[in-house]
Amino acid sequence: MEANFWHRKWEQGEIGFHESEANPFLVAHFETLNLPKGSRVFLPLCGKTRDAAWLLARGYRVTGAELSELAINQLFEELGLEPETSKAGQLVRYRAEDIDIFAGDIFAVSAEYIGPIGAIYDRAALVALPACVREHYTSHLMNITGTAPQLLITYEYDQLLMEGPPFSVSECEVEQHYGASYQLKSVGSKDVAGGLRGTVKSTETAWLLQRNKVD
Repeated sequence: MEANFWHRKWEQGEIGFHESEANPFLVAHFETLNLPKGSRVFLPLCGKTRDAAWLLARGYRVTGAELSELAINQLFEELGLEPETSKAGQLVRYRAEDIDIFAGDIFAVSAEYIGPIGAIYDRAALVALPACVREHYTSHLMNITGTAPQLLITYEYDQLLMEGPPFSVSECEVEQHYGASYQLKSVGSKDVAGGLRGTVKSTETAWLLQRNKVD
């Protein structure tokens, strides 16, 4: 999607994708990643997600990437934190205790900027991107995080019935992007209550992605 599309969504408050509480799949399944407390969790295209507060409250550090500085400012405001800002290449870095969010194009985010990542939590990034971008995104995500384990959330529905985002991402596509590098396991699935946008029947699935062992 063009950057202006997302900026307009935030400016006009059209953020139906934003959840007012921590995602139930995060709450139910994040501990299966077995991360030590203090590990850094990367949240791509994070918006002002309440999931950040949930992770911080449990002793993890949060690093995120988000296009909209409006969303980032709202995130820190809701966390009750006053961030320091600095330049990081083409990005602006917002920093407070245990949390760093990079404002700008996620493809400008580098491993150097984000540092060692213990795990990725992708609730709304892969499904926010059109099919022509998803291969580039997944490759970039693995590259900058050292193929860190993931908790990934996808939606699956008849794409002919609705234009994304969120886009429909099938099990086959998850395998296509990640199967060579990860062991994939579906750890939870449910029908979206009322359907996407109140009309389109959809299934929401949580995937646990663990790095393939190297002999």
